[in-house]
Amino acid sequence: MILLVGGSGFIGAAVARRLVGQGSDVAVMTAHPARSRERIERMGARVVAGDILEPASLDRAVDGADAVLQSLTFPTFPAEKPRKRYTFEEFDRLGTERLVTAAARAGVGRYVFVSGAGAAPDASEVRFRAKWLGEEAVRASGIAHVIIRPSWVYGPEDPGLNKFVAFHRWLPFVPVVGDGSQRLQPVFVEDVAEVIALAVTRTGPTGTFEVGGPEVLTMNDVLRTMMEVRGKMKPLVHFPRFLPGLAAFFLQVLPRPPLSPEAVDFATAGAVADTEKLRQEFGIRLTPLRQGLSTYLAG
Repeated sequence: MILLVGGSGFIGAAVARRLVGQGSDVAVMTAHPARSRERIERMGARVVAGDILEPASLDRAVDGADAVLQSLTFPTFPAEKPRKRYTFEEFDRLGTERLVTAAARAGVGRYVFVSGAGAAPDASEVRFRAKWLGEEAVRASGIAHVIIRPSWVYGPEDPGLNKFVAFHRWLPFVPVVGDGSQRLQPVFVEDVAEVIALAVTRTGPTGTFEVGGPEVLTMNDVLRTMMEVRGKMKPLVHFPRFLPGLAAFFLQVLPRPPLSPEAVDFATAGAVADTEKLRQEFGIRLTPLRQGLSTYLAG
């Protein structure tokens, strides 16, 4: 049995569908079984109760698992909510420590951790420092493991590029925070799912692998490609970073803010990956951006 932690999310759901399609026995751990049951069972997986914030629940969740696959972030990502313990520290660092400790106690044979390209002990962003510390917990566990570091992941359910798709649909222009020159290596979610599905097998490679698409593009390039695929070009209108950042600062007091300082940071950050090791070990063909977008945006 493969225990998938985060199977209701964007990347996790793509992985769950692929694994189930391959005939794997997949259980998805969720802190809210009643809320998530319909979505999980629709993917062909089973529901297992467990909360990354509650260590006692994790021993029950991992019981009987041959492999654990962690692709999880907090519900309000990228905006942290410390009062609810929705932080990178609680989920990516401490949560990973709790889960991998439970997995080691249960004798789990393989652990796959979805980190992020940019994870490093001295990273400027807290999310990448927390990811690094989560990686360290996995490396120290004694379990055969694979650490996957995706760059900027896109697909039908992504929370990033699809915001720009909505802008393109409803506005006469597409707003861009900053000058749009940050370098991105957009990777199709189905490619990430394929890599993770290969990583979770006992005979698959072990180690740390960065995953990115075959092209390095600017944000402006990405958005122009998106518009070309959708069949209508509109102007890109660039806003100085401080304007949405200022709005986000005041909006963050709302229960469900439409914009947050963290979201502005996320939208203006670069994301590239070194895929050479991935290509050598996994032999995967990575999907160009235009081809990936055409699978769900064309027409």
